[in-house]
Amino acid sequence: MGINKRDEGKKVNSNINVTPMVDVMLVLLIIFMVVTPMLNNKVNVDLPTSVSGVVMQDANKEDAVVVAVTRDGRTFLGSNQVTDDDLGTKISAMLENKTNKEVFMRADARANYGKVMDAVDGIRSAGVNQLGLLTDKIEDDANVMTGQ
Repeated sequence: MGINKRDEGKKVNSNINVTPMVDVMLVLLIIFMVVTPMLNNKVNVDLPTSVSGVVMQDANKEDAVVVAVTRDGRTFLGSNQVTDDDLGTKISAMLENKTNKEVFMRADARANYGKVMDAVDGIRSAGVNQLGLLTDKIEDDANVMTGQ
């Protein structure tokens, strides 16, 4: 009778196990796919508050044209800083293939009124049909307490 003996120690396994690496890469891919749409390319401004604001769902769309005016008077088209002279031409180029000529404006509550009006003039010079002024909606405490 012979004894079967396995000679595993004599064989060297030189194959790389890539399964754990693929698992980690898939998890990272899923994380980036979930996080990327949440990233906002918005300029930080403190919006003025309003009690009677109307919800504008189109302002959150990815292809929405958003102009922002910061407290220090800088004007941004999307996340790119523009001058007041270039604002109209760049907006008209962005709205060239769109049927809905609507632009949304985010102006800081403490921004200079003249700078905001200069931006509005630039937007109007682009042939915009609708200009939406974005604000933060606040609840009226008196109506909340009385249930109205």
